[in-house]
Amino acid sequence: MSDGCVAVEGVKAPGGRGLCLLSGGLDSQLAICLLREQGVHVEAVVFASPFFKISAAKRAAENLKVKLHIVTFTQDILELVKHPPHGFGGALNPCIDCHARMIKRAGELMSELGFDFVATGEVLNQRPMSQNRRSLGIVENDAALGGRLLRPLSALLLEPTWPETEGLVDRSRLLSLNGRSRKPQMELAAQYGMKEYPSPAGGCLLTEKGFCRKLADLRDHEGLGEERLVWLLLHGRHFRLPGGAKCVAGRDARDNAALKKSQGKGDMLLYTVNVPGPTLLLPCGASEEDLALAAGICAAYGDHGERTAVLVRIVRGDGAEERQVTPLPKERFLGWMQ
Repeated sequence: MSDGCVAVEGVKAPGGRGLCLLSGGLDSQLAICLLREQGVHVEAVVFASPFFKISAAKRAAENLKVKLHIVTFTQDILELVKHPPHGFGGALNPCIDCHARMIKRAGELMSELGFDFVATGEVLNQRPMSQNRRSLGIVENDAALGGRLLRPLSALLLEPTWPETEGLVDRSRLLSLNGRSRKPQMELAAQYGMKEYPSPAGGCLLTEKGFCRKLADLRDHEGLGEERLVWLLLHGRHFRLPGGAKCVAGRDARDNAALKKSQGKGDMLLYTVNVPGPTLLLPCGASEEDLALAAGICAAYGDHGERTAVLVRIVRGDGAEERQVTPLPKERFLGWMQ
């Protein structure tokens, strides 16, 4: 993909420095191109957490040849999941508060690195709940950048910002996109030589109700204070055992490796010895009753064929033991899965 983002010959560059939020989607890429086309120096920022991937942003930054700053965002968003000032969307997604916090953090980076303003790829009314005029206003107010938040794709429909009034950005060369149609963006992408870009999608796990069931269960039992447990939600099958223990069973080799790597003090790790099978993690320990059930689940997911017993190894603390375990009937434990 050609970046297509070059200053137009014969046009005087305003000379501003902008820090643009980059999700990797088309809109945020176009915002960068619009600014760079008029000679603004642009660098990008993306926010890393368990809830959204940053691989698309990395690819886009590479294609656009723009420097990408990666900001750790997990504690920020967990705080908002616990107490969202403006509430949730359809699941556990505090979209308005999350975006405001991102822009606020970008503003801190802006000041630290000597940039003039923060830019985003937001389009007015593209998302009915989080990008209407009222929501954009809330985000701008909560981010508290003092007029230094620029939305290049819809700038002509919004009040002029500080970089525009100060001449750092040429307002007349910004856009007035409005609504959910993608046609204007796709036409602009073609002008910039962009042939491949992600389809529009939320991309945040906090909008997915299946994932949010696991997150809500964690919040209500172990709590969200231990970041390691939140990252564990990305791996395996999750069970809440009858005695209250949390149990995570690997689905594949990648999950098994992640569970082994995650084991901490006080955790119990289980795996089959004499047949291929999963790794199980009890991340906060378990009663003897729940441990026995977890061993039965471990055996049940093993490739035991006609065997009536499977050898399961249990690792905890500095010691380990092996038990001959009867596979637990799946109809007994599938109801414990989240």
